[in-house]
Amino acid sequence: MTELKLEDFPRVAKLFLLAQKIAWQTPDFFQKKGPGHGDRASAIFMERLRQIAQSTFACDLSERRACKSANYRFDFYFPEEKTAVEFAFGLSNPLSEYERDIFKCLLAQDEGLPVERLVLIGKPGALVKQGAHGPVTIAKFVERSFGLKVDVIEFLEANLVAAVEP
Repeated sequence: MTELKLEDFPRVAKLFLLAQKIAWQTPDFFQKKGPGHGDRASAIFMERLRQIAQSTFACDLSERRACKSANYRFDFYFPEEKTAVEFAFGLSNPLSEYERDIFKCLLAQDEGLPVERLVLIGKPGALVKQGAHGPVTIAKFVERSFGLKVDVIEFLEANLVAAVEP
């Protein structure tokens, strides 16, 4: 049996696996923290992820400018895959950054940055919330009208690897 290695995965998958590992290593990562404390915790998480990702990818793919006139930036952008990645920890909330991140991609397209896929990575509950009729309708519309595919991935709260190790 061949063992899978991190380098065998596409960049988006590698980034998600790196982020998932940091999430499991971060105490209280999955607890709601609210404004202030939650913003600081997110900033610390993202800084750690940017450092590890830069080392893993041997270049800095974070904080790519999406729209010059508004100074919007993507958390990560993979030019070869024409993919923007946003860590959207509030996707399970009633009001989230879902639509704003989609619109950021459309503005980037308008300024000539090739973005064909947006991957939103959220905490548990993101898939259920963004699988509702409204978000699905929006995702279908932007794919049909602008060629932008929107995918939502969510962190696993339980470390299943640690649970099966002897």
